[in-house]
Amino acid sequence: MGMNVACLDLEGVLVPEIWIAFAEASGIPELKRTTRDEPDYDKLMNWRLGILEEHGLGLKEIQETIAKIDPLPGAKEFLDELRSVTQTIIISDTFEQFAKPLMVKLGMPTLFCNTLEVAPDGKITGFKMRCEKSKLTTVKALQSCGFDTIATGDSFNDLAMIQASKAGFLFRSTEQIRKDYPDLPAYEEYSDLLAAFKAAL
Repeated sequence: MGMNVACLDLEGVLVPEIWIAFAEASGIPELKRTTRDEPDYDKLMNWRLGILEEHGLGLKEIQETIAKIDPLPGAKEFLDELRSVTQTIIISDTFEQFAKPLMVKLGMPTLFCNTLEVAPDGKITGFKMRCEKSKLTTVKALQSCGFDTIATGDSFNDLAMIQASKAGFLFRSTEQIRKDYPDLPAYEEYSDLLAAFKAAL
């Protein structure tokens, strides 16, 4: 019997979409653009960094704004309970410097994500992706060292991780994804998601 690791997406599952929440908190509506509007992530990120520079926002200002964002209601309780029954890793395409204020509010769970390149004066100069297809690659790596993964996420970029796992669930996903993947159990409430994880363990 393999040891289980729960692999969770972050944005949309435990916390609001960080860029959208940041756009609202900072009053910069252009930052609401997501990969749904611009599928090329590199292009999207470089465009976002340009806007931050235009507004004179460095890492410090961004972290102060993100500190005003809270996890989704019930997320911390769900995560605490899940972590009490199995090892849990959050796998996200966000950046550790952005996610940090939110991780503090979630009780500092393990987060595998990407990192920003920051100049000494706090200006964000670029970003570094951890690996290609980070969610699937990470799940495969965990499996290669003897772990069974159980995964959940809400978005297109979570599907490979969910499908490659021993068990996987959609959580608060879109109608389109649910329709396109009818074989994947889909949940809206943390209590149901928790029950599904417990059953899969």
